[in-house]
Amino acid sequence: MTYDVLIIGSGPAGLSAAVYAKRAQMKAAVIEKEFMGTGQIALTDEIDNYLGLPGISGYDMGEAFRGHAEKLGVEFIDGEVIGVAKDGGLFTVSLGDGTALESRTVIYAAGAEHRKLGVAGDDLPGVSYCAVCDGSFHRGKTVAVAGGGDTALGDALYLTKLCEKVYLIHRRDEFRANKTVQEKVRECEKIELVLSAKVKEIRGSSKVESIVVDQGGSERELAVSGVFTAIGSVPNTAVLEGLCELEGGYIKAGEDGRTSCEGLFAAGDVRTKSLRQIVTAVSDGANCVDSVEKYLLGE
Repeated sequence: MTYDVLIIGSGPAGLSAAVYAKRAQMKAAVIEKEFMGTGQIALTDEIDNYLGLPGISGYDMGEAFRGHAEKLGVEFIDGEVIGVAKDGGLFTVSLGDGTALESRTVIYAAGAEHRKLGVAGDDLPGVSYCAVCDGSFHRGKTVAVAGGGDTALGDALYLTKLCEKVYLIHRRDEFRANKTVQEKVRECEKIELVLSAKVKEIRGSSKVESIVVDQGGSERELAVSGVFTAIGSVPNTAVLEGLCELEGGYIKAGEDGRTSCEGLFAAGDVRTKSLRQIVTAVSDGANCVDSVEKYLLGE
């Protein structure tokens, strides 16, 4: 069987593409690495900037997105993509279990992985990339959050509901996060800002016990039970190397999703763009399907 389009990734971009593809009556399927997955959105405590849905949890939003796709009868295939190749006008998508799927087009929406601190101890138990998942393990304790964007500040605020104190460590003296969130962080008595500081080491015998930071050339050791890292992501594009043009690991593509490889389209956090948000991922998915329709018609 040959698909019209195979969508790799089941986050907001992939699910949006699936809905649009199904409504366009295409033979389409979503390939997902995690069973019943909805992407990193599921790890977000609260989303307050998606039009019409203020205060919704990331988990609930992800389930709503997936439920919409399932209601339309979208096909889901569980498996890890280990290769994407093009021969003539057809793509072959290879999965880790040996399955090979054939399609006329591919929408790549595999998202990104959390970037690690890259210091000694960043693999110790107690180092986390999900405050919602692991915050309860540190109830009543002191923790550190590393980062200066929306995710980092949102994590810090969330952790104040559970923890006695939260150190917010950022390598610059200003945050990149939304101004409203910044105000909430600065007004929160439980959060201590550690700015212009770089994480040097995470210490502990069998789990996190402290974190060492370099602040203006002077080292500080902060006693913490956990470290929450929110310093950006690394795009999951290794399988596309040599197939299309990448820029800093991201797929070079405009808002129409078209890549340097004809028939391959990019959506969501894997695409080169300045703003990576749920709303832009959803938009990418829709735009990619529009581009797929035009491509299949020879436009």
